[in-house]
Amino acid sequence: MSREIELCPGRRVGGEQPCFIIAEIGQNHQGDLDIAKRMIRMAKECGADCAKFQKSELEHKFNRRALARPYTSRHSWGKTYGEHKRHLEFSHEQYRELQRYAQEVGIFFTASGMDEMAVEFLHELDVPFFKVGSGDTNNFPYLEKTAKKGRPMVISSGMQSMSTMQRVYSIVKPLNPNFCFLQCTSAYPLQPEDVHLRVITAYQSAFPDIPIGYSGHETGITISVAAVAMGAKVLERHVTLDKTWKGSDHEASLEPNELAELVKAVRTVERALGSPLKQLQPCEMACNEKLGKSIVAKVAIPEGTILTLDMLVVKVGEPKGFPPEAIFDLVGQKAIVDIEEDETITEQAVENHVKKARH
Repeated sequence: MSREIELCPGRRVGGEQPCFIIAEIGQNHQGDLDIAKRMIRMAKECGADCAKFQKSELEHKFNRRALARPYTSRHSWGKTYGEHKRHLEFSHEQYRELQRYAQEVGIFFTASGMDEMAVEFLHELDVPFFKVGSGDTNNFPYLEKTAKKGRPMVISSGMQSMSTMQRVYSIVKPLNPNFCFLQCTSAYPLQPEDVHLRVITAYQSAFPDIPIGYSGHETGITISVAAVAMGAKVLERHVTLDKTWKGSDHEASLEPNELAELVKAVRTVERALGSPLKQLQPCEMACNEKLGKSIVAKVAIPEGTILTLDMLVVKVGEPKGFPPEAIFDLVGQKAIVDIEEDETITEQAVENHVKKARH
C-alpha cells in the first residue's frame, strides 16, 4: 500500500485515505471569469475536492511561430493560436480573484503550471500543490525546478513511457518525496481500448512508495469508477457546464450531473472495498441463522457408535449443530447419546467437541 502524502492542508491521499477528486476546469471557462466562478461552485456542489485550472505565461510556453500560427478550427477564439490562447488566459489578478472565490466556496484551488514562469506565479499564489500536465512530464529541467519549490506534486503521464516515468521518479524523489503519478492517455475524447487501466497496477508495483491515480479524458464515469476500484488515490476529470460549447475539451468533460454521479459512485465503491479480511460478517448473521446448514444424522446412531462419513449429511437443521466444515473432523468421534435419524448433531452428543470457529 502506498504511503500517504498531505496533498492539501489537512487532506491526505494514499494508503487508506479516500480518493482525492480533482475537477479539471482547465480552460473550459471560455475566458469568462463569471463562468469560471460558476464552475468552481459547481465542482464544490458536486462533491469534488479541488477545482483546477491551467495557467500559462504564453511567451514562455510557445515560441513566436507557434503563437502566430493560423488557427481556423471551429473551436478557435482568434485568427491565430496566440489570439486564441490569449482569449482563454486569465491574468494574475483574475487568478487571485478565483482563488479567493474558491476559498469562500470551500474548495481547494490550484492549476497546472504550463511553463516554468507559470509555476513561479502559482508558487507565489501559494497553491496547495502543483499539477504537472502530461506535456511537461518529460521536461526534466521544469520538473527539477518545480520539485525544488517543496510543494506536493501531481504528475500526469500521458504520452510517456514507463522508462520515462522511472526517470521522472528518480529526478523528483530526492528533491521532493511528496508526489504522485496519474495514469493518463492524452486523447480527447479517449476511447476505452486506449485507456489501459492496468498501468495503474504497473505503477503501484514499480513505485510502491507513492500514491497512484488516474486522469481520464473518456466520456462517462464507468472507467473512472473502475480506476478507483483498482486503487487510484487521485482522480482527475475535465468538467464543463455544457458539452456543446466551443472548445476541444468539452466533449471529453463531465457535465454537473455526471460529476455528481461520479463522486457518488466513487464514494460507494470506496465503502464497498472494505477490508481484505474474509470472515462471517455481522450483517450475515440473520441469513446464517435462517439458512446456514448443520451436520445431521443420516441414520439412527446408537450411543457408543463411532461416527463414519456415511452416517452424516448436511442440511438446514433445527437446532443449529456442527457447521458443515466440521464434517470430516466428526468422523472417528464417539456418539455419547442416542441420535435419531434426521436429528441435528450437537456438541452435547459427541465425546470430543470439535466444533470450530467459522472463518
